[in-house]
Amino acid sequence: MASELFNRRDILAYFIVAAIGASLQLVAGSLFQDWFTFSYEQALLAGYVIAFVVGFFLTKLFAFNAKNSTKTRREAVKFTLVSIVSCLITVYGSSLLYDYSVSKFDILTVVMPLSVKQVNVNKLVAHTTGMGVSFLSNYILHKTFTFHNTGFYERLKRLLNL
Repeated sequence: MASELFNRRDILAYFIVAAIGASLQLVAGSLFQDWFTFSYEQALLAGYVIAFVVGFFLTKLFAFNAKNSTKTRREAVKFTLVSIVSCLITVYGSSLLYDYSVSKFDILTVVMPLSVKQVNVNKLVAHTTGMGVSFLSNYILHKTFTFHNTGFYERLKRLLNL
């Protein structure tokens, strides 16, 4: 069971897809904080929403051999449910970790080479850690729930049709 869950091909494909989403999330979150008056949590959430849309299609097409599936609506519903859990982990986990780091350590900022952009290292480490934990939970949930027939979608439809 574990070798089936953690097979090399799926992990590699999912890692590449997740890296694209994480990069998009980091860039968008940074831009929202720099260009608009978004708080740290608001920027994390906005970046996550953008990465969510791109992530569904990339995950479906490349990560779990679901590109030929005729169950896109079902997968989208389940993907959204998993993504809500992941969003909570990313946004609030990162925020809690950032608050903890600020309470225990000084805020560390560095200037990016060949740039004037200052990077808050505490936020960067907190955000990437939150995304790492989210990556693990996402992989397991998408592999065993989103792109796997569990009967959940049928039960949800029956419940909503009452």
